[in-house]
Amino acid sequence: MHRYRSHTCGALRDSHIDQTVRLSGWCHRIRDHGGVLFIDLRDHYGLTQCVADPDSPAFAQAEKLRSEWVVRIDGKARRRPAGTENPELPTGDVEVYVTEIEVLGPAGELPLPVFGEQEYPEDIRLKYRFLDLRREKLHQNIMTRGAIVDSMRRRMKEQGFFEFQTPILTASSPEGARDFLVPSRIHPGKFYALPQAPQQYKQLLMMSGFDRYFQIAPCFRDEDPRADRLPGEFYQLDLEMSFVEQDDVFAAVEPVITGVFEEFAKGKPVTRNWPRIPFAEAIRKYGSDKPDLRNPLLMQDVSEHFRGSGFKVFARMLENSKNQVWAIPGPGGGSRAFCDRMNSWAQGEGQPGLGYIMFPLDVEGVLDLNNADQKLIRDKVEELRKQGKIIEAIKALEEWQARNPGIIADDRSIAGAGPLANNIGPERTEAIRAQLGLKAGDAAFFVAGDPAKFWKFAGLARTKLGEELNLIDKDRFELAWVVDFPMYEYNEEEKKVDFSHNPFSMPQGGLEALNNQDPLTINAFQYDITCNGYEIASGGIRNHRPEAMVKAFEIAGYGEAEVVERFGGIYRAFQYGAPPHGGMAAGVDRIVMLLCGTTNLREISLFPMNQRAEDLLMGAPSEVTPKQLRELHIRLNLPQD
Repeated sequence: MHRYRSHTCGALRDSHIDQTVRLSGWCHRIRDHGGVLFIDLRDHYGLTQCVADPDSPAFAQAEKLRSEWVVRIDGKARRRPAGTENPELPTGDVEVYVTEIEVLGPAGELPLPVFGEQEYPEDIRLKYRFLDLRREKLHQNIMTRGAIVDSMRRRMKEQGFFEFQTPILTASSPEGARDFLVPSRIHPGKFYALPQAPQQYKQLLMMSGFDRYFQIAPCFRDEDPRADRLPGEFYQLDLEMSFVEQDDVFAAVEPVITGVFEEFAKGKPVTRNWPRIPFAEAIRKYGSDKPDLRNPLLMQDVSEHFRGSGFKVFARMLENSKNQVWAIPGPGGGSRAFCDRMNSWAQGEGQPGLGYIMFPLDVEGVLDLNNADQKLIRDKVEELRKQGKIIEAIKALEEWQARNPGIIADDRSIAGAGPLANNIGPERTEAIRAQLGLKAGDAAFFVAGDPAKFWKFAGLARTKLGEELNLIDKDRFELAWVVDFPMYEYNEEEKKVDFSHNPFSMPQGGLEALNNQDPLTINAFQYDITCNGYEIASGGIRNHRPEAMVKAFEIAGYGEAEVVERFGGIYRAFQYGAPPHGGMAAGVDRIVMLLCGTTNLREISLFPMNQRAEDLLMGAPSEVTPKQLRELHIRLNLPQD
């Protein structure tokens, strides 16, 4: 028999009953039932129940065991007594009667529990990540991550892509974030950079005649961390294709991403025919360039209903032609308490407030209260309304009306309420209600000003309303393309035109647009994939003509000499026959996060840093010795306390 195990802890079944077996693993849980010890033994593959009673030769040793001790157990597999089976475990019909125990690795007092999924402080979880990774949910997330990467790799190869590895030590690049710099010992005063993305290398591969490239690429950016972005490093499914237009990239990528989601969605619906949403439309309807399409709320421009109205705040704003008023429908939000809560939320977001019009649910005067049946439904609706269950109240009233047609007129007018309604009057209020398709019990919320400045807040308000009114179907994956991103944006801090996205993208209209068009009106062949409110991929058709590349960078303030100096490799490659090419990169971490049903990337990463970009397990970043600094010709100039 093998020194440590004849079977894993997830292997035993009915067919092994009466066999002598040897298992090794961790003591997951130890239970004492009237002098009989039950040891749940765990390894990577599963869990097996082991039993030691006072008649067992190993009973004395079993009494000494504690949680997370690593042990070898010999014994006989037997059927669990009737009524004690565990259908949730693959090994749930079998147990091992213990005859011998060898302690392979005792464990000290645990700084955090491994059994169960209790919440625990993040700093403890990260410092003792090796224990945290033993916990079932996190352990399974990491295994799911590996399976997702395998699926991506297989699907990419089926699409005709070949896997390459590009350099890790490279030159600094303006990818939009700070580089991690690596000092050169051999070249004093010079630095390598860790790649923010393999952007230039994958384009150079196309220059080199390779047709379809991909890799699961590590990327490094010195950015501030947040829940959906790890500090320091992340991984992406990086790809590039030659002789393609935008539709060709879409046709290659969609089946891969859709297939991965369907494979790991656990039965949740996944979008098959992805919509293509222009950037301007995404901003206008959803207030986001990564819209959550599970949220049915669509914003609308209602400026005309406020222009010249009695609500002077909005009316004066609209005297400036660039200003607008947008409305966000709030089905089921037509109560004073809810509207006031949304207004307070907006103030907490740094806004002066959130204007609203209510269309209260009121059955007074509509139902005959002398009629017992009508009084019953009226009382039910009123009770639901008092509980804040507006949608349920509307549904109850509509269901009652369906059984009693003609008693409540479908076309009855619904009076708006609130300061805005009082100021603009009933005709304008009704026009807003009709445009938004609102009913009794609903509300409308408004943001006003320059859309370029308020669209992000409007998107937050749309999301908040969807969540508060329980309108978002959490059990589905809505994938979409967002296309036609602006090539440039105006940098208010530096008072200059700057790239708004990937600087290597092809402008729509090519060199002619760069020469003759207002840069802020030029769109790029630039596209993102979004899912459930997250950007999970980004890419573009590349600007492969050297004269167009130089012009594009000139508009953003880079001279030709600087372009040649910073991007000499790709600039030279463009001089010697550059094929039209394009591609994209999908965020592996975010895709895994979505499919594992979490909102924090630390729950799907092996050894992440904390919010301060510190590795609490390994102690990084750390000080280095004076000798190391001398070898690198570096002298520290630390900030003064």
